[in-house]
Amino acid sequence: MEPPSGIALTVVMVCLTVATGVVDAITFLTLGQVFAAMQTGNLLFLGFGVAGQGGLPVLATAVSLGSFALGAALGARWESGLAAREQQWFPAGLFSEAALLAGAAAVAWGMDPAPGLPPGRRYAVIGLMALAMGMRNVTAMRSAPPDLTTTVATRTMTALVSGSVLGHGKRPGHGSRTAVRRLLSVGALFAGGLLGAALLGLGTRPALVILLVAAFLAGTAAVVPALVRREHHGEGQGQGAGQ
Repeated sequence: MEPPSGIALTVVMVCLTVATGVVDAITFLTLGQVFAAMQTGNLLFLGFGVAGQGGLPVLATAVSLGSFALGAALGARWESGLAAREQQWFPAGLFSEAALLAGAAAVAWGMDPAPGLPPGRRYAVIGLMALAMGMRNVTAMRSAPPDLTTTVATRTMTALVSGSVLGHGKRPGHGSRTAVRRLLSVGALFAGGLLGAALLGLGTRPALVILLVAAFLAGTAAVVPALVRREHHGEGQGQGAGQ
C-alpha cells in the first residue's frame, strides 16, 4: 500500500521534480510572477508586493499561498484516510494532483496568451495549480525519499555542496550514492524549468503544457502500483529462496 522504494522511488520522484519545474515555469512566466510550488519565493514576493516595491502582485501571490496551504491540508486528510483503510494513497495523491492540473488547463483553455486571461479565471488557474502542488508536498513528505522533496532544492543543494570535495563535510549521509541522488534532484528541477520555458518559447499554449503535465502525472500514478507489486514479488521470491 506504500510507494515503491529504492531506485524505483528515486526515478518517480525525479520525474515529479521535473513536472514541478514545468508547473512553476507556467505560473511565473505566463500568470504574473507567481509560483505554484515554490512557496518560499511567494512569501518573499508577497512581502515585496505589500511594501509596494518591484511591481509584484499581491492578490495572485496570496491566492497561491492560500491554495497551497489548503491543498496540503486536504492532501493530508485524504492520504491519511486512505492509508488508515490500507488503500494505495501514493498513486491516489498523484491522480488527485493530475485532476486538479487538468481542471486548471480547462479553465485556461482557449485563452492565448495566458496573461490575457480575465482576472477571475487567472486566479482560478493559479489557485488550482497551487492546490495541486500543496497536495504534492504532502505526497512527497509521506513517501519520505531522502533529498527528493520534488518542490524545493535549497537544502539539497546545500547538502550536495557541503558533502563534496569543496565542502568536505563529514556528517552522516554523505557519499557517492547520496551525491548522485542530490544532483539528480537539483538537475531535475532545473530541467523542468528549462523544459517549461522552452515549450512556451516555441509558442505552445500554456493550457496545453499544463494538460501535458497532468497526463504525465496520471501516467506515473498508473505505473506505481505495478512497481510496488513487482517489488513485493521480488521480496517474496527472495524470502522463499532464503528458506
